[in-house]
Amino acid sequence: MNKRLISRVFMFLLGLLVMMACAGRGGQQAREHMLPGSGLADPVERAFFNKLADLCGQSFRGEQQFLAEGRESWAHKDFVMHVRVCEEDRVYIPFHLDDDHSRTWMFLAEDGRLRFRHDHRHPDGTPEEVTLYGGYANGLGTMYRQDFPADEYTCELLPTACFAVWRVELDEEGQTFSYSLFDKGELLFTAVFDLANPL
Repeated sequence: MNKRLISRVFMFLLGLLVMMACAGRGGQQAREHMLPGSGLADPVERAFFNKLADLCGQSFRGEQQFLAEGRESWAHKDFVMHVRVCEEDRVYIPFHLDDDHSRTWMFLAEDGRLRFRHDHRHPDGTPEEVTLYGGYANGLGTMYRQDFPADEYTCELLPTACFAVWRVELDEEGQTFSYSLFDKGELLFTAVFDLANPL
């Protein structure tokens, strides 16, 4: 009787271990196949994030479309954006101006919110003194356009940028990507990239 009971307990435990192992593999597979942006609470921000991720692995040429009077023009420079890193919680887009490769646009899923930051680095990869400024999506965007008002970190780093708002927009036909900077409601700069003709 004891042998039979021990055998049943053994078989039960063995079955339990097999079930746990299968569940562990299933959980790992689920994590491996999580959609980009799945950590964002707002479905509209998630849809926008996924549209950026859909461009992964491609590069696009752009140009300065608008510049407010009195600001330094980049109209003569060669604009290229590279959608390089596309993970569940981040999309990184290095933005090059001629041979200046110091800039990367970072779209991040942080604490369920969409955050946009500017990563500036020296040629050796070390961070510049002014870097990682930006802000969180203001909750008023669409799956094609998001506005990012300057956050507290940005205001402390760049007091003159306390009222800055960055707008990132993809047109509904998937033809263009635009990046704009506003200050106190006034448009200062816009760059537009041609998504219809990847490099």
